[in-house]
Amino acid sequence: MPVQRLNHAVLYVRDVARSVDFYREALGFRVVMEMPGAAFLQAAGSSNDHDLGLFQLGSQAGPTTAGRTSVGLYHLAWEVDTLDELQRIATRLGELGALVGASDHSTTKALYAKDPDGLEFEVSWLLPATLIDDAVRAGRSSIRPLDLAKDIERYGGRTRGGVGVSVPV
Repeated sequence: MPVQRLNHAVLYVRDVARSVDFYREALGFRVVMEMPGAAFLQAAGSSNDHDLGLFQLGSQAGPTTAGRTSVGLYHLAWEVDTLDELQRIATRLGELGALVGASDHSTTKALYAKDPDGLEFEVSWLLPATLIDDAVRAGRSSIRPLDLAKDIERYGGRTRGGVGVSVPV
């Protein structure tokens, strides 16, 4: 059987407690297990054992250079089921000073943020496959600024996104 999906991610952080607080506040994650220097968190809507593992390196740890001077992971992306939820998270990330960008990829509406260690992540809503037509597919060739109010007006704030649904090519 082929790979089905990403089950969890593990991050090295300077301070586990600080990172746990951030992911709780920003995305509503909850701690499912802790041990000295490590924590395992689960997203509110997840059935995974855990979605995020955090391992503490200490305050002496240098910043990540991935994507700037070396190869490495650019970011993780989590999906939400409605545009209303994406708007709620955009507001919360803004309040935390963590929001660094927002893009419209046509089939995906995305927020970009950084955690306290500068590790970037994405929170996105996927356009339901039933709403993807040739014009939407063509729109994937460019990235535009995200206009959540316009998208909520067009698709509805409570329209369930394509969570777990593959997007036709």
